[in-house]
Amino acid sequence: MPIYEYQAEHPEKGCRQCREGFEYIQGINEGPLSNCLDCGERVKRVISRCHAAVTDSSPEHIAVERKITEYEKAGLYSHAAELADKHSHKIKDRRLKERALDNYKRAGYDLDSTLNTDSS
Repeated sequence: MPIYEYQAEHPEKGCRQCREGFEYIQGINEGPLSNCLDCGERVKRVISRCHAAVTDSSPEHIAVERKITEYEKAGLYSHAAELADKHSHKIKDRRLKERALDNYKRAGYDLDSTLNTDSS
């Protein structure tokens, strides 16, 4: 099944997911999504570069992924977030960065106020 990418038609109205874009697995005969699955705002399918379905991960990356998963299973979300955040910067991985942000939220961090105070 193909993976399609979508983004908000009007980014100023969408949630973080559709503003930044998201992938969605669909059957080849299914019509495109018209609304974001999270916030309901209008989305459009975007043409993207080809992504490899199989990746060759380094032993370091595999070890980091395992450690993050261990922290998450133990409920140590701040540890998982910090490790994912650090590693995402190192390998330039947007999905890992999103995982870090999700874990920061689970750990109780108020990311909206943190981001707003950093920009002042």
